Amino acid sequence: MLTRRRLLALSATSALAPTVLSRTARADAASKWPDRAVHMIVPIAAGGPTDSNARLVAKQLSIVWGQDVVIDNKGGAGTNIGNEFVARADPDGYTILYGTSSLSSNGALYRALSYSPTKDLAPVSLVSKFPFFMFVPNSSPAKTVKEFVDYAKSKPGKLIMGSPGTGSGPYLAELLFMEMAHIEMTHAPYRGAAPAFIDLIPGRIDCYFGSGELLTYSRSGQVRVLGSSGTKRSPAAPDVPTIAEAGVPGYEVESWQGIFAPAKTPHAIIQKMHAGVVKALMEPDLIEKLALGAYSADASTPEELKKFLAADTAKWSAIIKSAGLKID
Repeated sequence: MLTRRRLLALSATSALAPTVLSRTARADAASKWPDRAVHMIVPIAAGGPTDSNARLVAKQLSIVWGQDVVIDNKGGAGTNIGNEFVARADPDGYTILYGTSSLSSNGALYRALSYSPTKDLAPVSLVSKFPFFMFVPNSSPAKTVKEFVDYAKSKPGKLIMGSPGTGSGPYLAELLFMEMAHIEMTHAPYRGAAPAFIDLIPGRIDCYFGSGELLTYSRSGQVRVLGSSGTKRSPAAPDVPTIAEAGVPGYEVESWQGIFAPAKTPHAIIQKMHAGVVKALMEPDLIEKLALGAYSADASTPEELKKFLAADTAKWSAIIKSAGLKID
């Protein structure tokens, strides 16, 4: 006989069933992940150093995960287009972000963001840390950092500083350089490193801060490298002095790249992603290829990346506030 108590019990079980099934389904999906291609969003235009590194990492992750890792470039708005795309993506583990140091600065740099780098993205692992290198065209009269500073002071506001976009890592490195060197230059933002460097070679711009992958251009004699932004000389270019030792004492900038997922991605999937990234970054061939561009393979735990992002955000927020810089 179906009593009232029995009816209530059945109703309660029925109400709980979707939740139980949902949890079971999520657990099952996590255990099978990845069972199809994973899309890695690169928030910068194709062809530059960040894109090249992402493709190296994606290739190795494809081997580790046993599924294709497909690169999707979604550049623009200082990486915000690609960053937000991942922040709003389904948290199923099949859309991930090849994040850059812009995640540390965009919150302070832009008047309004429609996503939060810290709340809407789940850290997975650091991939690399690296310095920037200061490049000038061969037509520049400056042979050293000090000579460039003197040259810029003689032409206040007339020299053009290129960057792969307002708010990008190179842009902020250049901004700090100008502040500490007490010089003024005109900023020319590009949609990525490749088009900026194309204009640097013939001297259409006067200065560009870029990653070590671009050292191939100075090694081939197409441009001149004056210094690096690290605390010490890079093993990839031991003959290149740091900017601090070459003319701007105390100057130091280290950038980074890392893997992120949408914030609500199941913990089990995040852990599997993390293990895969760690394994990929242990591959000697990947380590060697990254090192050629002055990138050091540098995996972290998700928690370590979370703390690192918080500290880097505080650093750049203070610098951006001091400069009075805001982007609509």
